Parts: sequence; structure tokens; C-alpha cells
Amino acid sequence: MSLDFERLYRAYYMQVYSYVMTIVKDAAQAEEVTQDTFVRAMQSRSAYRGEASEITWLCAIAKNAAFSILKRASRTEELKDVPDENQFEDRLADEVSTLMIHMILHDMPEPYKEVFQLRVFGELSFAKIGRIFEKTESWARVTYHRARLKIQERMEDYEK
Repeated sequence: MSLDFERLYRAYYMQVYSYVMTIVKDAAQAEEVTQDTFVRAMQSRSAYRGEASEITWLCAIAKNAAFSILKRASRTEELKDVPDENQFEDRLADEVSTLMIHMILHDMPEPYKEVFQLRVFGELSFAKIGRIFEKTESWARVTYHRARLKIQERMEDYEK
């Protein structure tokens, strides 16, 4: 059976494109898949036996092309989500550092311990921390700074 591809393209382009849009939900991808559909149809014209309508045949090709693109895109996304070795090592180092900070905080005397926790974990302003302790904002800043220095010193001791 001989097919006139120019006629097929003009007659069915919008129907195939609309069908593909329902699958891929992206205009640029739908256009790409639709073009690919007509290319595949031309390449496999000998496989068309005329048992189904032309639009049914084209939509079957379009469906396979669309699912191929979606499958390829999902594999690409999966690869993006896999952390590389350096990210894993950095995260592990961060977890170790965080654990060390919590261990140091556990042994830290008051008010340094509480001021640091209120600032870092409670995300409170220095003015609010000062009010909690009935002190000034400057006192809260200085106390927090001293707590940070104590933590840094102890972390350096652990690293030695």
C-alpha cells in the first residue's frame, strides 16, 4: 500500500500533536515527538498494511515515541538525583561535625550553651536572647561569640 506522506502530514499533524500533548504535557517535546512520529512512519511505511486507519497507525507510533522520550527523561532525572562521592563525603563530614558540636554543647557551661542554642537552633535575634536573660543585646552578642570560640577551640582539640 502506497502512502502519500505529504498528505498524511497535512491531514494528521494537528491530531497527532494534540494526542502527544496529552502524554508529554510539554509543547516543545510534543512537537519533537510529532516530527519523530512522521519520520518513523516514513521509515516503516512497508509495515503499514492498511488494517487500521492512518490516524490510528500514526498515534500508535506517536505513543511509542512519546513513551521512549519520557522513559529517557526519567532515567536522566534519576541520574541527577544520585549524589556523587564527594557530596556523600561532605555530608558525612558535616554529620560528624554536627555530632561533635552537639557533644561539645552538652558539656558547655551556661549561659554559653543556651545562648548558642537559642541563636543557632532557635534562630532568635540577639535582642530577644538578651530579653530572655534580662540582659542587653550586646551581652547576647558577646556571649554567643565566646560560645562559638569555645566550640571552635574544642573542635580543634578533637581534630588533633
